[in-house]
Amino acid sequence: MSTAPQHAAIHATNALPKVVRAKGSYLWDATGKQYIDGSGGPAVYCLGHANEEVNRAICDQLDQIAHGYRYNFTTDALEELTEIIRARTGGTLREMVYVTGGSEAVESCLKIALQYQTAIGQKSRRVFISRERSWHGNTLGALGLSGFSERTAAYEGAFIPSVKIPPANEYRPIPGATAETAGAAAAAALEAAILKAGPETIAAFVFEPVVGAAGGCVPAPPGYAQAVREICTRHGVLMISDEVMSGAGRCGTWRALEHDGVEPDIMAIAKGLASGYQPLGAAICTTRVWDAIRARDGAFGTGHTFTGHTAACAAGVAVQNIVSREGLVEKVAANGPRLKSWLAEGLAGIDAVGDIRGRGHFIAVELVANRDTRAPFDKDLRLFMKIRAQAMENGLICYPVGGNVDGESGDIVIFAPPYNCTDAELAEITDKGAKSIRQVLQAERLA
Repeated sequence: MSTAPQHAAIHATNALPKVVRAKGSYLWDATGKQYIDGSGGPAVYCLGHANEEVNRAICDQLDQIAHGYRYNFTTDALEELTEIIRARTGGTLREMVYVTGGSEAVESCLKIALQYQTAIGQKSRRVFISRERSWHGNTLGALGLSGFSERTAAYEGAFIPSVKIPPANEYRPIPGATAETAGAAAAAALEAAILKAGPETIAAFVFEPVVGAAGGCVPAPPGYAQAVREICTRHGVLMISDEVMSGAGRCGTWRALEHDGVEPDIMAIAKGLASGYQPLGAAICTTRVWDAIRARDGAFGTGHTFTGHTAACAAGVAVQNIVSREGLVEKVAANGPRLKSWLAEGLAGIDAVGDIRGRGHFIAVELVANRDTRAPFDKDLRLFMKIRAQAMENGLICYPVGGNVDGESGDIVIFAPPYNCTDAELAEITDKGAKSIRQVLQAERLA
C-alpha cells in the first residue's frame, strides 16, 4: 500500500539525495552517483524508468486531451484500459471505478461493499474485518483497516469500525498452530470473528493475498484463500482483496489471488497498473455486486474529480500492453525462485536470517535475533533503517521496513525489482542487497 508514513520517518532522520534522471533499472542523483532500483521504489516501477513507449503514449494523449472528466465523457484510453483489465482479471471481475492510487482504491472498495449491502437490503452490515500485520493505506478508512500500530496510532479513535483478527503467516503462525496448520487456524479465526460480531453486522473481510509492507511479502498459506472464500460466501460477507502492492503481475500472476485459485468479490489495484508513469488505481467488483448496485442505484456511489483521468489511463494502456507483449508476468513467475535462491546464497552463514519468502518479484528477507525462537531484534536498534542507509551507500534502492512482528519490533527487507530487469541486473540487486544486510549486521556485531 501507500508508503508515506515510512517515507516521513526517513525524511526526518536523513538528508535525501536529489534524483535528477533515470533510465531502465537505474537512477542518478545530482552528484552523479548511480543507484539500481531493487524495489521499484515502493514496489511501483514495474517497467523501470523512462520507458520511451509509455512516455510517448502519455505525450500523444496530452496532445489530444489531458483529462476528459469521467462524468461528462468516456474516452478511448479509459475504454481500452477497462477491456485490458477485464481480460487480465478474467472471471466475473468486470466493473470498476478508477482512482489515483492505492489508498483511494481501498477506500472505494469499502464504499462499493457498503453500497452493495445496502442495495440488497442488508444495511445492518456496516463493520469490516481485517488482519493485524496489514497495511491498507493512508485515508482514514484504509488506516482503520490496517494492523500497523506505528502508522495508525496517531489516528486511533477516528476510524470506521474494523474487527482485527490474527495474520495468516506460515513463519509466524497463530499460537497453537504450526506452519502446516497456519492457514486453517487463520481461517478459523475469521469465522469466529464473524460469528462473535454477528454475521448480519459484517460487510466485508479485507486482506492482502501477499502481505506487503506490514509483514514483508507474506504469501497466504496453502488452502487459506479457498477457506476464506467459502466462509465469506456462507455468511454473506464480501471478500475484498487488497492487491495494490501484490497485484498487476508483481507476484507472477496478474491477480495475486489467481495463484490461490480464488476470485474475490471486490479487489483493489494500483502500483503496477501504470508503473508510476501516472498516478492510477482501480476498485474492481464482480458482475454480481455490480448488478445489485445498478438495479437499485444505477451507478457506483463513489468517484473523484480525477476518476478515469485520460492521460493516466493512456499510461496504463501502454504499460499493460508492454507487460503482455513481452510476457513479463510469466518472466516474473519464473524469476521468483531464482531471486530467493540468490539471496539465500548471498546471506549464507548468517544466523540472523530467519526467513526468505515471497512470490515473483516480491521477495523479503526477515531478520531475527534468535533463529530458533524467531524473536526479533530490539526495535531501538532500528536495523531496517541502517540497512536502508547502507544499501543507498552501496548504490542500491531496496525497501526495508520495521515492526513486522508486533507493529514495533521486527526487521524486513523487501526486494521488488522491475519486471523487465535483466539477469545481470537481478544479480546486482541480490548481491548488493546481501552485502548491505551483511555489512550492517557485522557493524552491529550481530553476525
